[in-house]
Amino acid sequence: MQLTSPRLRAALLAAASLTLVAAVLPPPQPLGIGDRLFPELGNPGYDVLSYDLSFTYKDNRTPLDAVTVIDARALQPLERINLDFTHGKVASAEVNGESARFESVGEDLVLTPARPVTAHVPLHITVRHTSDPRGRADGGWVPTEDGLAMANQADAAHRVFPCNDHPADKAFFTFRVTAPEDLTVVTNGVPVAAALRTGSSKTWTYRTRHPMATELAQVSVGRSAVVHGTGPHGLPLRDVVPAADRLKLDPWLRKTAGHIAWMEERVGRYPFENYGVLIARANTGFELETQTLSLFEHSLFSGDGYPEWYVESVMVHELAHQWFGDSVAPRTWSDLWLNEGHATWYEALYADGLGKYSLERRMREAYQRSDQWRAAGGPPAAPKAAAPGEKIGLFRPAVYDGAALILYALRQEIGTQAFDRLERRWVAEHKDGVAGTEDFVRLASQVAGRDLAAFLEPWLYGQTTPAMPGHPEWSGKSV
Repeated sequence: MQLTSPRLRAALLAAASLTLVAAVLPPPQPLGIGDRLFPELGNPGYDVLSYDLSFTYKDNRTPLDAVTVIDARALQPLERINLDFTHGKVASAEVNGESARFESVGEDLVLTPARPVTAHVPLHITVRHTSDPRGRADGGWVPTEDGLAMANQADAAHRVFPCNDHPADKAFFTFRVTAPEDLTVVTNGVPVAAALRTGSSKTWTYRTRHPMATELAQVSVGRSAVVHGTGPHGLPLRDVVPAADRLKLDPWLRKTAGHIAWMEERVGRYPFENYGVLIARANTGFELETQTLSLFEHSLFSGDGYPEWYVESVMVHELAHQWFGDSVAPRTWSDLWLNEGHATWYEALYADGLGKYSLERRMREAYQRSDQWRAAGGPPAAPKAAAPGEKIGLFRPAVYDGAALILYALRQEIGTQAFDRLERRWVAEHKDGVAGTEDFVRLASQVAGRDLAAFLEPWLYGQTTPAMPGHPEWSGKSV
């Protein structure tokens, strides 16, 4: 038989190529970038530059139809491309415009392109798949009373969309979300255009102006009111709340501008294009610093059991993360103390300023418990890894108040003025980037004008808590 159609010949050659490649390659396997706490998280061989995510929402019990488009750069020759993805069904995949084979192995989606990818070339990956909001115990989509939100920290973004799910690989995001016309969609970033109506649905498109870690992605779908305001220096404020509670929540929303001004006095300009709070009717058990749009449980603001000063300090905690953890992302998950320690530090400073819970009292109480925390979960900068076959519980007291205690000790050692300079330089020099514990020790030493490694390493990595500078009376510890 003679092939007379060039298009048919090309299609058959591509199919033959995929079959040949599959025959000579070893079986696919899940890969990681070597993070000590999440060894199979992230993927080697490429750097993601941008994600373009499209979701079609029906209700919060039905898998969303989705398309994930990834633009990346190959860092090395790749016969296969591993993406982190699970909890969804894949319909098709393409690499650089050609069909690619796809297989699920562990929590990886492994693509075999029609031809091997050479190093230092652009990668354009398209995956058509579903995104399942059911079974959120592992994170990802969070069903609310009237829709969905996201809670991807630490390792759950890949339960929503295929990605390189590690904060060391930040990228720009575009979101295109189609939902019934009576619902409102808000995501990270800013609107690209007005929502486009098609029949009984609307499509909302947003884009980030700064790179973002996958764990910080946020998509809210629901019967929401979007409340606009202005913060310091004309910063656009955008809060998303249940429409029925718009007026009741307004006193809380009006506090955000003052919180931002308070943080800017201490660490410099807010680092992103806008900010706001997303108050969701959901039971998460936590609040989350999703970039530019922090997620809060509605119950925090209900007035049942939480004093006003405490709620405000929690709001400041998530706001502080926009600098510490979002703009400056952790290089590895062992560097989480830099995120949570700093957010806890500014939360505690704010409460101290309100005269409700003194910083010194909180730090002394943390000091009394620090040895116990270190024994249970490891020191702040070296958390214990999960036992084989178990999921790690990463968010432990040692990386919150235990890590804030390190910052208190450092301020005691180098003085308030040097400490304040360090904080400003840290967020300015690593803006929109990633940084780790060694970077912090190095910069602290530069600011102090002396090597602080010998001082900081026992605080960061020691099994027991060192003596607190300036507080010899803190020698007794409870167990």
